[in-house]
Amino acid sequence: MFTETQRSHQQHMKTSVKIIHWLPRIICILAIIFVSLFAADAFDPGMTIWQQLRDFIIHLVPSFILLLFLLIAWKWEKTGGILFIIIGLALSPFIFIMNYRMNHSIWMSIDIIMMITFPFILTGILFLISYIQKKKTL
Repeated sequence: MFTETQRSHQQHMKTSVKIIHWLPRIICILAIIFVSLFAADAFDPGMTIWQQLRDFIIHLVPSFILLLFLLIAWKWEKTGGILFIIIGLALSPFIFIMNYRMNHSIWMSIDIIMMITFPFILTGILFLISYIQKKKTL
């Protein structure tokens, strides 16, 4: 049988696995919601409701793609983790350049990258950690 210390350690491991399982999913959902907020700029009183809805849906395309990647990561953590890291790293230079051209501030552009792409890099890393942790417990 197990001693009290062994049972406590097993319970701690189960809690740790659950936290690492859910943390990337929660961070990713929140990051997708944040990115989706940018679609609100599609609403312009000078356009018809249909033009506004069309633009709104077009602005949500990145969120739909990110949702698809989240579904992939939910089922295949290793693949999803790699996808999110690649997306975060690949988009960072483009977002930096675009924002630097608008605000001419290196630090503001870095802040924007930290808000937009870093959560997806973190999500990818956490999905990989979850994958590795579950693989160890099997």
